[in-house]
Amino acid sequence: MNRFFFSGSQIAKLDDKNRFVLPQHMRFGLVENGVLEFSIALGLGGCLAIYRKSDMEKIVAKFQEKQHVGKYQKFFTLFFSTLHHLTCDKIGRVNLPPMLKKAVGIKHEIVLAGVLNKIEIWPKEAYESQLEDLLSKNSDLAKMSEEAFALLEEGDDAQIEIFE
Repeated sequence: MNRFFFSGSQIAKLDDKNRFVLPQHMRFGLVENGVLEFSIALGLGGCLAIYRKSDMEKIVAKFQEKQHVGKYQKFFTLFFSTLHHLTCDKIGRVNLPPMLKKAVGIKHEIVLAGVLNKIEIWPKEAYESQLEDLLSKNSDLAKMSEEAFALLEEGDDAQIEIFE
């Protein structure tokens, strides 16, 4: 299995026009059929998320199946009214919509974090605070790690050998 996924993190600064440079290795991961297009949406836990065009199409298709379920209406309104389809300019800059910047409390610096099928955009202060909390002695990192690696044993008939 040789599927692409996003990983790593990098700090970026917003310029006076709310633009940031998306690192080249992350931009390459967003290119599909020779075209660089993506969507920025509200993410989980106080961040924004950048999705490939094809991944957003899959998300939309699944949400459309539930669009008439009352308990999801407020979420759908918030999610889709703040969803923006974007691209980069020639030097890799992305214009961050002011509404999204305000929604997650971004000031001047951000952390771009590759997380599987998406790139998360965090206010630098929030990312560093959460990372510090996670790495503290009082955190549940060991339990979270154990639960996450247990996911590898679920589902498929093909067993994944983590350490070969």
